[in-house]
Amino acid sequence: MLTGLSHAKGDQVFLIDSDLEEEPEWLLEFERQLERDSCDVVYGVQSKRKGGWFERISGWLFYKIFNVLTDTKVPANMVTARLMTRRYLDALLLHGERALSIGGLYVITGFQQSPVTVQKHSRSESTYSFGHKMAVMIDSVTSFSNKPLIGIFYIGFVILMVAGVNVVYLVFNWALYASVPSGYTSVMASIWLLGGLIIMLIGIVGIYLSKVFTESKQRPISIVRQIYSKSDL
Repeated sequence: MLTGLSHAKGDQVFLIDSDLEEEPEWLLEFERQLERDSCDVVYGVQSKRKGGWFERISGWLFYKIFNVLTDTKVPANMVTARLMTRRYLDALLLHGERALSIGGLYVITGFQQSPVTVQKHSRSESTYSFGHKMAVMIDSVTSFSNKPLIGIFYIGFVILMVAGVNVVYLVFNWALYASVPSGYTSVMASIWLLGGLIIMLIGIVGIYLSKVFTESKQRPISIVRQIYSKSDL
C-alpha cells in the first residue's frame, strides 16, 4: 500500500482493497464527507465486523489489546478504504520505517480525520489464521509501545522488594526464634534477590534498546498541517 501511495500524484487519493469487499462507489460518499467536514481524511469503519464468531472476537481482542498496551488509539473495525488529501499523504510518507503497522501510522500522522460507517461485503473466507493474527498483534504493539519492556522492569522491581522483605523476615526468624534447615535462609535469599535483580536489569536493558529502536525508525519529530504567513491574511 505504501508503495502505491508513494506513486500517487492526485490532490486527493482514494485507497481501497482490491478484493471488492469494499465498494469503489464509496468514493462518492467519502468525498462528500471530506468536503462537509473540511477534514483531511475520511476512513471507513464497520458497524459490525464481518465473519463468524472467531473473526469478530479475535478482531475485538486485537483492538482492545493494542489500545491498552500503546498510547496510539486505533479506531476499532477500521477498514482499508480511505480518502486522503495530498498534504496528509505527504505527511504519512514521511515515516521511513520498514517493520510497520499501517493502522498505527494512520493515527499518529494526525490531521483531522473523520469516520464513515460502512458495510463490508464477505466474498470469501478470511485467510488470517489465529497464528497470523497473533503475529500481526505482536508486530503492531512492538512498533508503537515500549510498555511491555517497562512492565518487565516493574515486575523485577516488585520481586526484588518482596524478596528483600522476605530476606529480612527469614534472617530475623532464623536468629531469634526458630531453627530452620541448614542453608535454607541463604538459598531462598539468593534465589529471590538475584531473580528479582536480574529481571529488573533485563527490563532496564530493554528500555534502552527500545529507545534505540525508536530512533532507528526515523519518524518525523513533528508534522505541520499548514503554515500560515502574512500572505495568507
